Amino acid sequence: SCLCGSAPCLLCGCCPSAKNSTISRLLFTIFLFLGTLVSIIMIIPGVEKELHKLPGFCEGSGSVLGVQTNVDCSSFLGHKAVYRMGFAMAAFFCLFAVLMVCVRSSKDPRAAVQNGFWFFKFLVLVGITVGAFYIPDGVFTSVWFYFGVVGSFLFILIQLVLLIDFAHSWSQRWLRNADEGSAKGWYAALCAITFIFYAASIAAVVLLYIYYTKPEGCTEGKAFISINLILCLIVSVVSILPKIQEAQPHSGLLQASLITLYTIYVTWSALANVPTQRCNPTLLVRNSTGSATAPEPLTTWWDAPSIVGLVIFILCTLFISLRSSDHPQVNKLMLTEESGAGAGPGGAEEGGVHRAYDNEQDGVSYNYTFFHLCLLLAALYIMMTLTNWYRPDESLQVLRSPWTAVWVKICSSWAGLLLYLWTLVAPLVLRDRDFS
Repeated sequence: SCLCGSAPCLLCGCCPSAKNSTISRLLFTIFLFLGTLVSIIMIIPGVEKELHKLPGFCEGSGSVLGVQTNVDCSSFLGHKAVYRMGFAMAAFFCLFAVLMVCVRSSKDPRAAVQNGFWFFKFLVLVGITVGAFYIPDGVFTSVWFYFGVVGSFLFILIQLVLLIDFAHSWSQRWLRNADEGSAKGWYAALCAITFIFYAASIAAVVLLYIYYTKPEGCTEGKAFISINLILCLIVSVVSILPKIQEAQPHSGLLQASLITLYTIYVTWSALANVPTQRCNPTLLVRNSTGSATAPEPLTTWWDAPSIVGLVIFILCTLFISLRSSDHPQVNKLMLTEESGAGAGPGGAEEGGVHRAYDNEQDGVSYNYTFFHLCLLLAALYIMMTLTNWYRPDESLQVLRSPWTAVWVKICSSWAGLLLYLWTLVAPLVLRDRDFS
Protein backbone atom coordinates (compact mmCIF):
# COMPACT_ATOMS: atom_id res chain seq x y z
CA SER A 1 0.00 0.00 0.00
CA CYS A 2 2.99 2.31 0.40
CA LEU A 3 3.33 2.27 -3.40
CA CYS A 4 -0.21 3.47 -4.02
CA GLY A 5 -1.47 4.86 -0.71
CA SER A 6 -1.39 8.36 0.69
CA ALA A 7 1.69 10.20 1.94
CA PRO A 8 1.16 9.29 5.62
CA CYS A 9 1.46 5.61 4.68
CA LEU A 10 5.08 6.21 3.77
CA LEU A 11 5.79 7.03 7.40
CA CYS A 12 4.46 3.60 8.44
CA GLY A 13 3.44 5.09 11.78
CA CYS A 14 7.06 5.38 12.95
CA CYS A 15 7.57 9.13 12.69
CA PRO A 16 6.12 11.89 14.89
CA SER A 17 2.67 13.14 13.98
CA ALA A 18 2.75 15.24 10.84
CA LYS A 19 0.32 16.82 8.41
CA ASN A 20 -0.53 15.00 5.22
CA SER A 21 -0.06 18.25 3.28
CA THR A 22 3.44 18.82 4.68
CA ILE A 23 4.59 15.28 3.84
CA SER A 24 3.30 15.56 0.27
CA ARG A 25 5.12 18.85 -0.28
CA LEU A 26 8.29 17.42 1.17
CA LEU A 27 8.18 14.33 -1.05
CA PHE A 28 7.66 16.40 -4.21
CA THR A 29 10.60 18.54 -3.12
CA ILE A 30 12.69 15.39 -2.69
CA PHE A 31 11.84 14.53 -6.33
CA LEU A 32 13.18 17.96 -7.31
CA PHE A 33 16.33 17.45 -5.26
CA LEU A 34 16.89 14.03 -6.85
CA GLY A 35 16.71 15.61 -10.30
CA THR A 36 19.12 18.32 -9.13
CA LEU A 37 21.54 15.69 -7.82
CA VAL A 38 21.44 13.85 -11.15
CA SER A 39 22.12 17.13 -12.97
CA ILE A 40 25.10 17.87 -10.72
CA ILE A 41 26.51 14.40 -11.35
CA MET A 42 26.16 14.88 -15.11
CA ILE A 43 28.27 18.04 -15.19
CA ILE A 44 31.16 16.40 -13.34
CA PRO A 45 33.95 16.28 -15.98
CA GLY A 46 34.57 12.53 -15.69
CA VAL A 47 30.88 11.73 -16.06
CA GLU A 48 30.33 14.31 -18.82
CA LYS A 49 32.85 12.58 -21.08
CA GLU A 50 30.90 9.33 -20.88
CA LEU A 51 27.43 10.73 -21.58
CA HIS A 52 27.69 10.05 -25.32
CA LYS A 53 27.29 6.36 -24.44
CA LEU A 54 23.69 6.95 -23.33
CA PRO A 55 21.34 5.27 -25.86
CA GLY A 56 19.65 7.84 -28.08
CA PHE A 57 21.33 10.87 -26.49
CA CYS A 58 23.22 11.76 -29.67
CA GLU A 59 20.80 10.40 -32.23
CA GLY A 60 19.36 13.08 -34.49
CA SER A 61 21.70 15.71 -33.05
CA GLY A 62 22.81 16.78 -36.51
CA SER A 63 19.38 17.93 -37.61
CA VAL A 64 18.37 21.55 -37.07
CA LEU A 65 14.90 22.38 -38.45
CA GLY A 66 15.26 19.46 -40.82
CA VAL A 67 18.59 20.66 -42.20
CA GLN A 68 21.66 18.51 -41.61
CA THR A 69 24.46 20.37 -39.85
CA ASN A 70 27.92 19.51 -38.59
CA VAL A 71 27.04 19.65 -34.92
CA ASP A 72 29.47 17.62 -32.84
CA CYS A 73 27.53 15.28 -30.60
CA SER A 74 30.28 15.36 -27.97
CA SER A 75 29.96 19.14 -27.56
CA PHE A 76 28.96 20.25 -24.07
CA LEU A 77 27.42 16.93 -23.07
CA GLY A 78 27.00 18.02 -19.45
CA HIS A 79 25.31 21.26 -20.52
CA LYS A 80 22.91 19.37 -22.79
CA ALA A 81 22.18 16.76 -20.11
CA VAL A 82 21.33 19.43 -17.52
CA TYR A 83 18.96 21.11 -20.01
CA ARG A 84 17.18 17.82 -20.66
CA MET A 85 16.98 17.03 -16.96
CA GLY A 86 15.56 20.50 -16.35
CA PHE A 87 13.04 19.95 -19.13
CA ALA A 88 11.99 16.62 -17.61
CA MET A 89 11.46 18.09 -14.13
CA ALA A 90 9.62 21.10 -15.52
CA ALA A 91 7.36 18.85 -17.62
CA PHE A 92 6.68 16.63 -14.58
CA PHE A 93 5.60 19.52 -12.34
CA CYS A 94 3.69 21.17 -15.19
CA LEU A 95 1.71 17.95 -15.62
CA PHE A 96 0.72 17.92 -11.94
CA ALA A 97 0.00 21.66 -11.97
CA VAL A 98 -2.57 21.05 -14.71
CA LEU A 99 -4.00 17.93 -13.07
CA MET A 100 -4.50 19.67 -9.70
CA VAL A 101 -6.35 22.74 -10.92
CA CYS A 102 -9.22 23.69 -8.58
CA VAL A 103 -8.73 20.90 -6.04
CA ARG A 104 -10.56 22.19 -2.94
CA SER A 105 -10.13 19.42 -0.38
CA SER A 106 -8.77 15.92 0.10
CA LYS A 107 -12.25 14.60 -0.73
CA ASP A 108 -11.57 15.41 -4.39
CA PRO A 109 -10.45 12.19 -6.16
CA ARG A 110 -7.49 14.06 -7.64
CA ALA A 111 -6.19 14.78 -4.12
CA ALA A 112 -5.39 11.07 -3.84
CA VAL A 113 -3.08 11.49 -6.83
CA GLN A 114 -1.43 14.48 -5.16
CA ASN A 115 -0.91 12.70 -1.83
CA GLY A 116 -0.35 9.13 -2.99
CA PHE A 117 0.88 6.79 -5.74
CA TRP A 118 4.47 7.86 -5.07
CA PHE A 119 6.05 4.85 -6.71
CA PHE A 120 4.13 5.44 -9.92
CA LYS A 121 4.88 9.17 -9.84
CA PHE A 122 8.55 8.31 -9.60
CA LEU A 123 8.16 6.04 -12.63
CA VAL A 124 6.47 8.88 -14.52
CA LEU A 125 9.40 11.19 -13.71
CA VAL A 126 11.89 8.56 -14.83
CA GLY A 127 9.93 7.98 -18.06
CA ILE A 128 9.82 11.70 -18.87
CA THR A 129 13.54 11.97 -18.16
CA VAL A 130 14.39 9.08 -20.48
CA GLY A 131 12.24 10.61 -23.20
CA ALA A 132 13.91 14.01 -22.73
CA PHE A 133 17.31 12.54 -23.57
CA TYR A 134 15.97 11.59 -27.01
CA ILE A 135 15.23 15.23 -27.83
CA PRO A 136 17.55 16.14 -30.74
CA ASP A 137 20.00 19.01 -30.57
CA GLY A 138 19.60 22.15 -32.62
CA VAL A 139 16.95 24.68 -31.71
CA PHE A 140 15.97 22.90 -28.47
CA THR A 141 18.86 24.30 -26.41
CA SER A 142 18.48 27.80 -27.85
CA VAL A 143 14.71 27.94 -27.30
CA TRP A 144 14.75 26.24 -23.90
CA PHE A 145 17.36 28.78 -22.76
CA TYR A 146 14.73 31.54 -22.93
CA PHE A 147 12.20 29.40 -21.05
CA GLY A 148 14.87 28.98 -18.39
CA VAL A 149 15.57 32.71 -18.29
CA VAL A 150 11.90 33.63 -17.76
CA GLY A 151 11.33 30.86 -15.22
CA SER A 152 14.49 31.76 -13.31
CA PHE A 153 13.49 35.43 -13.15
CA LEU A 154 10.11 34.49 -11.67
CA PHE A 155 11.70 32.12 -9.16
CA ILE A 156 14.15 34.84 -8.10
CA LEU A 157 11.11 37.03 -7.37
CA ILE A 158 9.68 34.21 -5.23
CA GLN A 159 13.03 34.00 -3.43
CA LEU A 160 12.85 37.73 -2.77
CA VAL A 161 9.34 37.48 -1.30
CA LEU A 162 10.47 34.66 1.00
CA LEU A 163 13.63 36.56 1.96
CA ILE A 164 11.74 39.74 2.82
CA ASP A 165 9.19 37.73 4.80
CA PHE A 166 11.99 35.89 6.62
CA ALA A 167 13.73 39.17 7.47
CA HIS A 168 10.54 40.70 8.90
CA SER A 169 9.72 37.55 10.88
CA TRP A 170 13.27 37.37 12.24
CA SER A 171 13.23 40.97 13.42
CA GLN A 172 9.75 40.70 14.96
CA ARG A 173 10.63 37.51 16.84
CA TRP A 174 13.82 38.95 18.34
CA LEU A 175 12.13 42.23 19.30
CA ARG A 176 9.32 40.23 20.91
CA ASN A 177 11.90 38.23 22.86
CA ALA A 178 13.55 41.47 23.93
CA ASP A 179 10.23 42.74 25.31
CA GLU A 180 9.63 39.50 27.19
CA GLY A 181 13.13 38.74 28.50
CA SER A 182 16.65 40.11 28.59
CA ALA A 183 16.32 43.20 26.44
CA LYS A 184 20.03 44.07 26.40
CA GLY A 185 21.05 40.63 25.15
CA TRP A 186 18.53 40.54 22.30
CA TYR A 187 19.24 44.11 21.21
CA ALA A 188 22.97 43.36 21.28
CA ALA A 189 22.36 40.31 19.06
CA LEU A 190 20.30 42.43 16.66
CA CYS A 191 23.04 45.04 16.43
CA ALA A 192 25.76 42.41 15.96
CA ILE A 193 23.95 40.58 13.13
CA THR A 194 23.08 43.86 11.43
CA PHE A 195 26.71 45.01 11.66
CA ILE A 196 27.96 41.70 10.24
CA PHE A 197 25.56 41.89 7.28
CA TYR A 198 26.50 45.49 6.46
CA ALA A 199 30.21 44.80 6.90
CA ALA A 200 29.99 41.81 4.56
CA SER A 201 28.07 43.92 2.03
CA ILE A 202 30.65 46.73 2.10
CA ALA A 203 33.52 44.28 1.75
CA ALA A 204 31.74 42.60 -1.18
CA VAL A 205 31.17 45.94 -2.92
CA VAL A 206 34.87 46.80 -2.59
CA LEU A 207 35.86 43.43 -4.05
CA LEU A 208 33.40 43.86 -6.93
CA TYR A 209 34.95 47.22 -7.79
CA ILE A 210 38.44 45.69 -7.63
CA TYR A 211 37.84 42.53 -9.67
CA TYR A 212 34.96 43.41 -12.00
CA THR A 213 35.85 46.98 -13.01
CA LYS A 214 38.86 48.72 -14.52
CA PRO A 215 39.94 52.39 -14.31
CA GLU A 216 39.14 52.70 -18.00
CA GLY A 217 36.15 50.91 -19.47
CA CYS A 218 33.84 48.35 -17.81
CA THR A 219 31.18 51.07 -17.67
CA GLU A 220 28.32 48.60 -17.25
CA GLY A 221 29.90 46.97 -14.19
CA LYS A 222 30.58 50.33 -12.55
CA ALA A 223 27.01 51.43 -13.23
CA PHE A 224 25.42 48.23 -11.88
CA ILE A 225 27.47 48.26 -8.67
CA SER A 226 26.95 51.99 -8.07
CA ILE A 227 23.21 51.95 -8.75
CA ASN A 228 22.60 48.99 -6.46
CA LEU A 229 24.79 50.51 -3.76
CA ILE A 230 22.78 53.75 -3.89
CA LEU A 231 19.47 51.85 -3.86
CA CYS A 232 20.59 49.80 -0.85
CA LEU A 233 21.54 53.01 0.96
CA ILE A 234 18.13 54.49 0.18
CA VAL A 235 16.13 51.53 1.52
CA SER A 236 18.33 51.43 4.63
CA VAL A 237 17.64 55.10 5.36
CA VAL A 238 13.91 54.73 4.61
CA SER A 239 13.62 51.76 6.99
CA ILE A 240 14.53 53.93 10.00
CA LEU A 241 12.59 57.08 9.13
CA PRO A 242 10.30 58.21 11.99
CA LYS A 243 7.09 57.90 9.93
CA ILE A 244 8.04 54.39 8.81
CA GLN A 245 8.86 53.41 12.39
CA GLU A 246 5.55 54.81 13.54
CA ALA A 247 3.60 52.82 10.93
CA GLN A 248 5.76 49.68 11.33
CA PRO A 249 7.47 49.54 14.75
CA HIS A 250 9.21 46.27 13.86
CA SER A 251 10.90 47.57 10.71
CA GLY A 252 14.57 48.34 11.04
CA LEU A 253 18.11 47.87 9.84
CA LEU A 254 18.18 44.09 10.32
CA GLN A 255 15.81 43.58 7.39
CA ALA A 256 17.54 46.25 5.32
CA SER A 257 20.97 44.73 5.97
CA LEU A 258 19.81 41.27 4.88
CA ILE A 259 18.19 42.65 1.72
CA THR A 260 21.36 44.65 1.02
CA LEU A 261 23.55 41.56 1.36
CA TYR A 262 21.29 39.56 -0.99
CA THR A 263 21.26 42.43 -3.51
CA ILE A 264 25.06 42.54 -3.54
CA TYR A 265 25.10 38.77 -4.12
CA VAL A 266 22.73 39.10 -7.10
CA THR A 267 24.93 41.92 -8.44
CA TRP A 268 27.98 39.66 -8.12
CA SER A 269 26.12 36.87 -9.91
CA ALA A 270 25.19 39.26 -12.72
CA LEU A 271 28.74 40.57 -13.12
CA ALA A 272 29.98 36.97 -13.32
CA ASN A 273 27.96 36.69 -16.55
CA VAL A 274 29.31 39.83 -18.24
CA PRO A 275 30.61 38.48 -21.60
CA THR A 276 33.78 40.61 -21.59
CA GLN A 277 36.96 38.90 -20.43
CA ARG A 278 38.61 42.18 -19.40
CA CYS A 279 35.77 43.09 -17.06
CA ASN A 280 34.97 39.57 -15.87
CA PRO A 281 37.92 37.52 -14.55
CA THR A 282 35.61 34.53 -13.95
CA LEU A 283 34.37 34.39 -17.54
CA LEU A 284 34.80 30.98 -19.14
CA VAL A 285 34.35 30.20 -22.84
CA ARG A 286 34.28 26.58 -23.97
CA ASN A 287 34.59 25.35 -27.53
CA SER A 288 33.24 22.11 -28.91
CA THR A 289 36.22 20.11 -27.62
CA GLY A 290 35.39 21.12 -24.07
CA SER A 291 38.58 23.11 -23.54
CA ALA A 292 38.69 26.57 -22.07
CA THR A 293 39.80 29.33 -24.39
CA ALA A 294 41.00 32.53 -22.78
CA PRO A 295 44.25 34.49 -22.60
CA GLU A 296 44.42 34.18 -18.79
CA PRO A 297 44.02 31.32 -16.30
CA LEU A 298 40.36 30.69 -15.63
CA THR A 299 38.34 29.53 -12.69
CA THR A 300 36.52 26.21 -12.61
CA TRP A 301 33.55 25.66 -14.89
CA TRP A 302 31.08 25.82 -11.99
CA ASP A 303 31.81 29.16 -10.33
CA ALA A 304 31.25 30.49 -6.80
CA PRO A 305 28.02 32.44 -7.56
CA SER A 306 26.47 29.18 -8.79
CA ILE A 307 27.39 27.41 -5.55
CA VAL A 308 25.83 30.18 -3.46
CA GLY A 309 22.79 30.12 -5.75
CA LEU A 310 22.44 26.36 -5.19
CA VAL A 311 22.44 26.85 -1.41
CA ILE A 312 19.81 29.60 -1.63
CA PHE A 313 17.73 27.40 -3.95
CA ILE A 314 17.77 24.53 -1.43
CA LEU A 315 16.78 26.79 1.47
CA CYS A 316 13.94 28.45 -0.47
CA THR A 317 12.44 25.20 -1.75
CA LEU A 318 12.54 23.72 1.75
CA PHE A 319 10.92 26.91 3.05
CA ILE A 320 8.13 26.55 0.49
CA SER A 321 7.63 22.89 1.36
CA LEU A 322 7.83 22.79 5.15
CA ARG A 323 6.23 25.90 6.59
CA SER A 324 3.78 28.70 6.12
CA SER A 325 4.64 32.33 6.75
CA ASP A 326 4.03 34.18 10.00
CA HIS A 327 2.38 36.93 7.95
CA PRO A 328 -1.14 36.37 6.55
CA GLN A 329 -0.38 38.66 3.59
CA VAL A 330 2.49 36.43 2.47
CA ASN A 331 0.39 33.30 2.93
CA LYS A 332 -2.31 34.85 0.77
CA LEU A 333 0.23 35.85 -1.88
CA MET A 334 1.96 32.45 -1.86
CA LEU A 335 -1.39 30.59 -1.58
CA THR A 336 -0.18 28.65 1.46
CA GLU A 337 -2.63 29.88 4.07
CA GLU A 338 -3.51 27.10 6.50
CA SER A 339 -7.24 27.05 5.81
CA GLY A 340 -7.87 23.33 6.08
CA ALA A 341 -8.91 22.26 9.54
CA GLY A 342 -9.46 18.57 8.89
CA ALA A 343 -8.36 16.26 11.63
CA GLY A 344 -6.53 18.27 14.27
CA PRO A 345 -3.41 17.26 16.12
CA GLY A 346 -5.59 15.61 18.72
CA GLY A 347 -6.56 13.04 16.12
CA ALA A 348 -2.97 12.33 15.21
CA GLU A 349 -2.49 9.86 17.99
CA GLU A 350 -4.14 6.49 18.24
CA GLY A 351 -3.34 4.43 21.29
CA GLY A 352 -0.35 6.64 22.09
CA VAL A 353 1.26 6.09 18.68
CA HIS A 354 2.18 9.16 16.63
CA ARG A 355 0.81 9.00 13.11
CA ALA A 356 0.46 11.32 10.17
CA TYR A 357 -3.03 12.64 9.68
CA ASP A 358 -5.14 14.21 6.94
CA ASN A 359 -5.50 17.92 7.66
CA GLU A 360 -7.23 18.77 4.37
CA GLN A 361 -10.64 17.13 4.68
CA ASP A 362 -12.42 20.49 4.97
CA GLY A 363 -10.09 22.42 2.66
CA VAL A 364 -6.60 22.25 1.22
CA SER A 365 -3.91 24.00 3.25
CA TYR A 366 -2.07 25.14 0.13
CA ASN A 367 -2.87 25.60 -3.52
CA TYR A 368 -1.72 22.41 -5.28
CA THR A 369 -1.35 24.04 -8.69
CA PHE A 370 0.61 27.02 -7.39
CA PHE A 371 2.93 24.73 -5.42
CA HIS A 372 3.76 22.71 -8.54
CA LEU A 373 4.29 25.91 -10.51
CA CYS A 374 6.79 27.02 -7.85
CA LEU A 375 8.65 23.73 -8.22
CA LEU A 376 8.53 24.10 -12.01
CA LEU A 377 10.17 27.53 -11.73
CA ALA A 378 12.66 26.10 -9.24
CA ALA A 379 13.59 23.39 -11.75
CA LEU A 380 14.24 26.04 -14.42
CA TYR A 381 16.24 28.14 -11.95
CA ILE A 382 18.50 25.28 -10.94
CA MET A 383 18.94 24.35 -14.61
CA MET A 384 20.21 27.85 -15.37
CA THR A 385 22.33 27.94 -12.21
CA LEU A 386 24.10 24.66 -12.97
CA THR A 387 24.89 25.84 -16.52
CA ASN A 388 26.04 29.29 -15.33
CA TRP A 389 23.34 30.83 -17.58
CA TYR A 390 25.58 30.03 -20.59
CA ARG A 391 24.26 29.06 -24.01
CA PRO A 392 25.77 27.86 -27.32
CA ASP A 393 26.44 30.48 -29.97
CA GLU A 394 24.94 30.43 -33.47
CA SER A 395 27.40 27.76 -34.61
CA LEU A 396 26.46 25.52 -31.66
CA GLN A 397 30.19 24.99 -31.15
CA VAL A 398 30.99 27.52 -28.38
CA LEU A 399 29.34 28.17 -25.02
CA ARG A 400 29.12 31.85 -24.18
CA SER A 401 27.61 34.02 -21.48
CA PRO A 402 24.95 36.32 -23.00
CA TRP A 403 24.00 39.81 -21.85
CA THR A 404 20.48 38.44 -21.34
CA ALA A 405 21.58 36.71 -18.15
CA VAL A 406 23.19 39.90 -16.85
CA TRP A 407 20.10 42.03 -17.37
CA VAL A 408 17.73 39.42 -15.94
CA LYS A 409 19.73 39.24 -12.71
CA ILE A 410 20.19 43.00 -12.41
CA CYS A 411 16.48 43.61 -13.03
CA SER A 412 15.61 41.01 -10.40
CA SER A 413 17.81 42.84 -7.87
CA TRP A 414 16.00 46.10 -8.64
CA ALA A 415 12.64 44.36 -8.36
CA GLY A 416 13.64 42.99 -4.95
CA LEU A 417 14.66 46.40 -3.64
CA LEU A 418 11.45 47.98 -4.93
CA LEU A 419 9.42 45.18 -3.36
CA TYR A 420 11.10 45.69 0.01
CA LEU A 421 10.64 49.46 -0.27
CA TRP A 422 6.95 48.88 -0.93
CA THR A 423 6.61 46.79 2.25
CA LEU A 424 7.93 49.83 4.12
CA VAL A 425 5.79 52.55 2.57
CA ALA A 426 2.60 50.53 1.96
CA PRO A 427 1.13 51.28 5.44
CA LEU A 428 1.54 55.01 4.74
CA VAL A 429 -0.02 54.79 1.26
CA LEU A 430 -2.84 52.35 2.04
CA ARG A 431 -4.05 53.69 5.37
CA ASP A 432 -7.37 51.80 5.24
CA ARG A 433 -5.65 48.39 5.39
CA ASP A 434 -4.33 46.56 8.43
CA PHE A 435 -0.64 45.71 8.10
CA SER A 436 -0.16 44.57 11.67
